[in-house]
Formats: sequence, structure tokens, C-alpha cells
Amino acid sequence: MAVRRRLALLPGLALLLAAACPAADATSDVLELTDDNFERRVADTGSAGLMLVEFFAPWCGHCKRLAPEYEAAATRLKGIVPLAKVDCTANSNTCNKYGVSGYPTLKIFRNGEESGAYDGPRTADGIVSHLKKQAGPASVPLMSTEDFDKFISDKSAAVVGFFKDLFSDSHSEFLKAATNLRENYRFAHTNVDALVKKYDTDGEGITLFRPAHLANKFEESSIPYTEEKITSGKIKKFIQENIFGICPHMTEDNKDLLQGKDLLVAYYDVDYDMNAKGSNYWRNRVMMIAQKFLEAGQKLNFAVASRKTFSHELSEFGLERTFGEVPVVAIKTAKGEKYVMQEEFSRDGKALERFLQNYFDGNLRRYLKSEPIPENNDGPVKVVVAENFDEMVNSEKDVLIEFYAPWCGHCKNLEPKYKELGEKLSKDPNIVIAKMDATANDVPSPYEVRGFPTIYFSPANNKQNPRKYEGGREVSDFISYLQREATNPPVIQEEKPKKKKAEEDL
Repeated sequence: MAVRRRLALLPGLALLLAAACPAADATSDVLELTDDNFERRVADTGSAGLMLVEFFAPWCGHCKRLAPEYEAAATRLKGIVPLAKVDCTANSNTCNKYGVSGYPTLKIFRNGEESGAYDGPRTADGIVSHLKKQAGPASVPLMSTEDFDKFISDKSAAVVGFFKDLFSDSHSEFLKAATNLRENYRFAHTNVDALVKKYDTDGEGITLFRPAHLANKFEESSIPYTEEKITSGKIKKFIQENIFGICPHMTEDNKDLLQGKDLLVAYYDVDYDMNAKGSNYWRNRVMMIAQKFLEAGQKLNFAVASRKTFSHELSEFGLERTFGEVPVVAIKTAKGEKYVMQEEFSRDGKALERFLQNYFDGNLRRYLKSEPIPENNDGPVKVVVAENFDEMVNSEKDVLIEFYAPWCGHCKNLEPKYKELGEKLSKDPNIVIAKMDATANDVPSPYEVRGFPTIYFSPANNKQNPRKYEGGREVSDFISYLQREATNPPVIQEEKPKKKKAEEDL
């Protein structure tokens, strides 16, 4: 009877095991590597000589978000560049060997050897674009006019060298520039006689071709290199000055080349796949006004961007609740200053023109993302918001400030210790213990917050150079640090001794 009962349970047990150990997805184009086959598989990359490997953990939220993008990129790159993944919870030897300390970690392997960290975009489009530039030669040889037409018809700009003599010094310098810049730009070269004659009668020259879908009446679609001598340094400068034109389409793939300087962005429903005409309609209006100011000698960079793709930036400007067909416009300078166009974008461009005129005249008020200044700020840890940052932090006192996020587990663990620190220094007239919600307030330069919590010490006599705190997170660690770094010796409140319980009469 017992044997029969056990046999009856076997089908149910099999189902449970199948649910707990699902079979590998046979349809996936992402290679699954293990400790046993890693070295052999990364060396076997075919003609590309290149492989992108993701080191992940199944429980990692960031890995789960990357997974569909990574899978889509693998499918699009099939036969060009293989994409692989390693589960570090099951293959610790490989992950330890390559110094994996966080998830996901992406690394590029070239000819079986680690080439470096992948620092490109983490969208399917971005991964595909980035790896295509890494695969194959730095400059693609174009053997016919058909090859040339196909190469310059891509959605990314192209830099093409036309050389009658492929063994010349100029061609050598061109290849050097292509090798150095291949991660950001697309290069090709040709010695096809008809193309060389068409684009350079002297037998050697370079032309930059902007994407055909961004062609407009305000600027040329192709720009010739005009320097007398061809050198890799001059080629780099030529590309950087001309590749984007008056107003490029900012994407996840090129944003790092555009941001970090004084930049105006018009955000709307930019979609060159589904609505190229509508996308160019608003872009042309931005360009019309931009050209006026640029020709007048004013310096500013311009771009258009998808409000869906860059929704996080709209939140940064307080524009996340803005809807409608017309673009919303904002400027962010290299120093981090932000300006938002409050007037609705008009079809004649006059609203944008007024906004820009006020910007160049210095008449705009900076936009500051800030929580309200607290009415009561008497606690041991002072609350700092963007509106009172200068008053609270750039005062004549030493300030230890924690930048936190309300959802951050590490911040929650630190909170009672940080409060205790504030209580111990509550009588010190020269030291302020403070905190700021960096998700709800703009963090001013030179402070940089890339993770939570981030803690800085701002000395009373050097507010321009705050020091990032890298010490331990115990109260004693903070006090030891302040005893070394504070302008004046800290005044520390000692704990009151606890009263001993009276002995009971026996």
C-alpha cells in the first residue's frame, strides 16, 4: 500500500520539479556561458572577433529590466556580434576571475581576451549601434557606389574618406582617426574612381554625411573637410564641430556627446520611424529660431528629443505633467543651471524666440526643483532643500550633509545612527549635521550624487571644495572623522549615565 501511494505521488512531484527547474529557453539568441565552457566560447566568436558578456544574478532587478533589451539586441546582432550571459550565482569561478562585484556587469571580449567594460547604452538600439561600431574594421572599405549609397543611408551620420591612393599618409591618418573614434562615429573609405572624382578632385578628401532623415533647408546634408592637411587630430575636430548640425535628434545612443554643455532641448513626440513628417515639423521650427541666434553670434547647442524616452529629464525640469502635441522646452547649462520655457510653444516660433532672447539677455529666473523650506527645523539633523541650500550649507560653519533617497534601504539603516550623531553635536555652534532628499531637490555643483547615501563634508573655510566622506557609517566613525577634519574641535554631548535601579529590601 505504501509503495502504491508513493507511485501515485510521482506525477505531482514531477510537475513540481518542472516548475522549480524550468527548461532553458531554446529560442533565445543570448548564449548561456558556464564555468566549464566560458573560455572556449568567448574565443570562438567567428569573423567578428567580438563578444558582449553580461554577468548577472537571477534576483537582480536591474538585470531583469535589461533582459528584454539584451535579448532583442542579441537577435538583431545574430551573425554579427554574439551576446552572452553568465549566471554568477551558479558560476562563481568565472565571475570572480573577471572581478564582477555588482550586477549586471557587462564586458567586451575581443579574440577571447577581456577588452574592457561596456559603457554604452543599455537599450536594444543603443547596444546594437555601439557593437556595430566595435565589430569589424574601424573604417569600412566601400568597393562600389552601391556600397557607398547603402553606408550613408543609415540613421547615423557617416564620415567617408575618398583616397585615390590607399597607401598615402593622408589615408593612414584617416584610419588612425577612425580607430580612435570608432565608438562614437561611423567611418568608411573608398578608392572607387567615380566616387573619388565626385567628392574630391585632388584625389584625397573627407566628407561628413548627416543622416538623410534629418535633411532640412537650413543647412547642408554633407560637409567637406577643408583643412589643407589631413591629420587625425584635425579630423576629430572637424567631426565634433560639424556632425550634429544646428539641431540633432538626441537619443539614448548619442546623448553623452550632446549633454554636458549649454543645451536647449525641445521635448515632444519625436518618432522618425512612425511619424517622420511630424517629427521634422517641430524640429524645423526650432531650427528656424536657433539659426537666427547662432548667426548673431550667440552660443548655445540645440536638440530635439522624445518626451517618452527622456521622461526622467522632464521630471528634472518639473515638466512631467505637461501634455499636448506642442513641444516643451528647457535649457540646461554646463554648470547645471536650468531654465524652463513657461510660454506655450507657438507654431510661428515667436514664443521660443522670446524665451531665447530673455535667456541671452540674462532675464530668466533659474528653475530650481525644491521641496518647501521646512517651517520647523529644530531637530538634531537639519533638513536641507534646494531653496535653502546656500543658507544652510554655504554658511560659516562646517557641514556634514547626507544626500539620500526615501526608498533607499542603506539610508534607512543609517538614519538612527545619523540622528544620534546629530544629537551628540547638537550643542556645537560650529558644526551642522544635515540631510537632503536628492530625489526631490536639485543638488548643486560641485556636489555629485550617483548613489545613496552620498555624504559630503563642507568645511567652513572652503565651501567651493566639499570633500566626499568615504569613512565608516557608525557614530564613532563620523566623530573620529570630524575630530580630524573640523575647523574647530567638536563639542560632543556625552551620554548621561543611567541611574542604577535601587536595590530591593530583602
